[in-house]
Amino acid sequence: MAQIYCIANQKGGVGKTTTTVNLAAGLAKIGQRVLMVDLDPQGNATMGSGVDKRAMELSVYDVLLESASIAEAATVPDKLKEAGAPYAVLGANRDLAGAEVELVGEERRERRLKDALAPVQADYDFVLIDCPPSLSMLTLNGLCAAQGVIVPMQCEYFALEGLADLANTIKQVHAHLNRDLRLIGLLRVMFDPRITLQQQVSDQLKAHYGDKVFDTLIPRNVRLAEAPSYGLPGVVFDPSAKGSKAFLAFAEEMVARGLRD
Repeated sequence: MAQIYCIANQKGGVGKTTTTVNLAAGLAKIGQRVLMVDLDPQGNATMGSGVDKRAMELSVYDVLLESASIAEAATVPDKLKEAGAPYAVLGANRDLAGAEVELVGEERRERRLKDALAPVQADYDFVLIDCPPSLSMLTLNGLCAAQGVIVPMQCEYFALEGLADLANTIKQVHAHLNRDLRLIGLLRVMFDPRITLQQQVSDQLKAHYGDKVFDTLIPRNVRLAEAPSYGLPGVVFDPSAKGSKAFLAFAEEMVARGLRD
């Protein structure tokens, strides 16, 4: 059965999409069967995985409205196959913004993604869900479908405040909607060891959250930032870059944690 994880943070600009696509590519490179679900109407994870969001016939929008199955809507982009990182993409585009309104009066509206994933769980080792930065019906669908949350965060003091809000959200969803949901871990991203403040915040995180802080550190890296403009994850675009190597190490850590759990 697949391990299903949301990549979430209620603060914007912290590298959620970068984390999602590069973790997906890293896991695929080491032989894991991966489905990446884009729940953000901006469709950045879709485009960053080599899928043209404007040309999709079926998307996560159709899946949430139950007019298509995941098996019908998910595709493995040729670019990723050629690069040896073949993960499946359930893409998103602007249509998804309308799903918020259309789902309001529907039954089990917060569990649509969970229901859709049930028939394909045996087909994948990992399902990674890229969530929008706001706590919306889309994010709620992701949290209800997942077994856990991976939180990418920068080591800055404002990020600590946002983390407290997210931890409270996870507790609320766990209590009322999804008893399986838990915090899997905190991933320190855009990390620069030369900045004393970042080291201090990193130490605070480890002191407070212990082994919930992943061992892997993702450095600030230009090649990771350039990769989306080529429609590829950094792990595929430049495997030799420091950021790409870090995400590959993170993928290995995720597999090791899964086996340990």
